[in-house]
Amino acid sequence: MTIEKQELRSIEGGPAGHPWHRFVALGDSYTEGIGDPEPHSLGGLRGWADRVAEELAAGQPDFAYANLAIRGMLLRQILDGQLAPALELKPDLVAMSGGGNDIVFRHGDPDKLAEKIDEAVGVLAATGATVLLYAGPDWGNTPVFGKIRGRVAIYNEHLHRIGARHHAIMVDLWCLPELQHALMWDPDRLHLSPLGHHSVAVATLNALGVAHALKPLQPRPLPAHGWTQARAEDLVWARQYFVPWVLKRLRPHQSDDSLAAKRPLPGPVFGLGRPGPFPPGHPVAGLHTGMAGGPAPEGHAA
Repeated sequence: MTIEKQELRSIEGGPAGHPWHRFVALGDSYTEGIGDPEPHSLGGLRGWADRVAEELAAGQPDFAYANLAIRGMLLRQILDGQLAPALELKPDLVAMSGGGNDIVFRHGDPDKLAEKIDEAVGVLAATGATVLLYAGPDWGNTPVFGKIRGRVAIYNEHLHRIGARHHAIMVDLWCLPELQHALMWDPDRLHLSPLGHHSVAVATLNALGVAHALKPLQPRPLPAHGWTQARAEDLVWARQYFVPWVLKRLRPHQSDDSLAAKRPLPGPVFGLGRPGPFPPGHPVAGLHTGMAGGPAPEGHAA
């Protein structure tokens, strides 16, 4: 199911309801948000997945979002390190992306990569979660990455086939014309710019058929949420997600902080640590703005 075939609902009345309550994103730097710096977001990055979560969270106080993506990961590393934690979080919406680093930097075989991701998508889909898959962009106009265009195209065709088999929703970046513009890309020409991340967020929400407030080519600033709403969402998150995680699943954090996921726990998009102003006595009053999630649980990086 490509983004061109999605029927969009009217957004005149603002974001509409949707069936998802827990969104988990897996992947590499593309999903982590490299190229879209935002000091008030966890890890100092925003990215398309955060932007999607912001829209999905509108009017849904029990909505939770985790982002397990880590920059530089090859597909096998993503599947080995992120699939099991994602399953433990019991998401009903999963964004699965990976394989780009294999193709760009390791001359990866798209047929073999497809076999790996096919199995993982099958496992995710078997839980009943809605799975999002991403066909890679067309780098044919770039002098260096144009050389791998054929392998990206083959991999994309595999992803379409995998998506159809497992009833996943395909977000086809190859067919997204605005990504042909240089402004959509970071100066390194590999990562998306803030405008590019915004465009992928729009494409994702359109593919889901969710009404949203994002406008093409007009990136939305980080929404400001008052402390009253943030505090209410913090309590929902703590009761439904954080406490059960601590009691049942918390494990010592073994990896280097520089390679830790920015949002390993599902939490409110507009909750603890959002930019203030916060009144005296609020749990995050006085925390420096770079820690968008407040103090991290012991053994976990923020």
